Amino acid sequence: MAWQRKILRVDLSSGSVATEPLNMDWAFQYIGERGLATKYLWENMDPKVDAMSPENVLIFATGPLTGTMASTSGRYAVITKGPLTNAIACSNSGGKFGADLKYAGYDLLLLSGKSPQPVYLHIVDDQVEILPADELWGRSVWETEAWIRSQQQNPHLKIACIGVAGERGVYYSCIVNDLHRAAGRSGVGAVMGSKNLKAIAVQGTKGVTVADPKKFMQVTYEMKKLLENDPGRKGLTKLGTNAMMETMQEFGGLPTRNFQQVQFDGYDKVGARGMRVRKPNGHVNLITNKACFGCTIACGRIAHIDKEHFTIVNRKEYWHASGGLEYETAYAFGPMVGVDDIDACTFAGFLMNEHGMDPISFGVTLAAAMELYEMGVITREDTDGVELNFGNAEALTIMAEKTGKYEGFGQVLGLGSKRLCEKYGHPELFMGVKGQEFAGYDSRALQGMGLGYATSNRGACHLKHDTFEVDMDDQSGNGKAKPCKTSQDFVAMIDSTGLCLFPASAWGTTEFQQQIDAACEGDWNEQRILECGERTWNLERQFNLAAGLTAADDTLPPRLLEVPAPGGTAKGKVCELDKMLPEYYAERGWTSEGVPTEHTLNRLGLT
Repeated sequence: MAWQRKILRVDLSSGSVATEPLNMDWAFQYIGERGLATKYLWENMDPKVDAMSPENVLIFATGPLTGTMASTSGRYAVITKGPLTNAIACSNSGGKFGADLKYAGYDLLLLSGKSPQPVYLHIVDDQVEILPADELWGRSVWETEAWIRSQQQNPHLKIACIGVAGERGVYYSCIVNDLHRAAGRSGVGAVMGSKNLKAIAVQGTKGVTVADPKKFMQVTYEMKKLLENDPGRKGLTKLGTNAMMETMQEFGGLPTRNFQQVQFDGYDKVGARGMRVRKPNGHVNLITNKACFGCTIACGRIAHIDKEHFTIVNRKEYWHASGGLEYETAYAFGPMVGVDDIDACTFAGFLMNEHGMDPISFGVTLAAAMELYEMGVITREDTDGVELNFGNAEALTIMAEKTGKYEGFGQVLGLGSKRLCEKYGHPELFMGVKGQEFAGYDSRALQGMGLGYATSNRGACHLKHDTFEVDMDDQSGNGKAKPCKTSQDFVAMIDSTGLCLFPASAWGTTEFQQQIDAACEGDWNEQRILECGERTWNLERQFNLAAGLTAADDTLPPRLLEVPAPGGTAKGKVCELDKMLPEYYAERGWTSEGVPTEHTLNRLGLT
């Protein structure tokens, strides 16, 4: 129960569609979503293939709790080999798309090959069609959603699609669903574009059953009460994720101007409080908050741009509300590029949603380009005549649009920060890991975050582990290996359930275990579900090793390892990765070269 016990397999090269039973042995080993899709990826492709080749496999996966009455049950994940990193990509999204894919009767949608021409996938329960998308190719995400709904005359469709960035292979293009929710990182949109697949439109009506409905109803009711009274939940509901801007500023861990500084004078203008400021003309950026499917947190923001702002004063097509600033978007378009104009940041965020791009990677890539510009390495001739200085809000918005439309210098920015910095002869200015750009935390102030960044299987990521509390308590590298490893396994387990990470502010292993045990057949104790998370993490590692990555890829830029933090609470410190990494490998049961030992693989059933 809880699983639909069926996957949908689509070969885009031949145009064939087939269903097959879900491998329940694998489901019992990996739970679902992230873990189960990783197993299917491992068994269905060679990790060495080019990420943009037809041989790459693209998987949309739900979890056993997706679409249930559990709080935050709207999650789905996209699993593939990422072109940004050449490592495994696991990109998670909320909204409503995941629940409808589950309701249509599928635990996983597995896509292989490449269509000879642009197509989109239309799914209504058991009816699955591959339809022409020639009229959609070249359209934005927003235009694509509207066109498909009109063409199908079905307002109930949930749509996940790419923009021009995904079509043209921007390395950090993403897959957007419900207009402003996204499987955002590692370039999963570029993989979708490489397959000539523009969109997936789905409506499901079958619902989900659970093993013990009465027990599940009682357990989820109790879990929602825990969330209701949790201070972390209350903060997310009231201020959203962008409240983290003030925390990082005070702590001195707010990456600014490509990590040259750790605090930003204009932080308050682009943070959560800045979204609530009323201008003299009466405009307020923030309109309201919004929840994903089944969510009792509602951390999402809905915002609009001042009609008098330079970005839209003559562009009425943007005089509407859409997804507002999350912390990572605000960091990437604010401190990272030195901009304190909240409307410019919001407009750039709208462009990310409209054209389908990861705001973290775009912002960090632009910051690297700005540093190279100020060094004189990049010139105005390169940048289409735009002054690419830090703090230039107009440059931010121009380059966001150029990259989304794959025009001019936007094509260079579409390479991502690592390739851009290598192109201009300064690879040391790339701020990321394994080709993927950092989120809004400086690991000289947050040492465990640095270890998590370095060892993340999908490249630099703040969402695949949680060492925040221990980092705030101790700014050295001491004792960070064990909590990093433990939290990575914990998060991998959560990602496999179909639930969001944010309830973890109120729920521990016990609370997740109780919901899994009530929904899924069999005996799911705490040790078992955490072992599922550990198994997932190690299988991801095996995929990366087979793809050609090594321990040398578990590192950070010289700026974080060698240049002391210029201010904040960690002033004078560097990230002590050299101390933490060997301890981490030992905690994992890996060799000194970062390879899982035979004992570890046998224990987890991975041989």
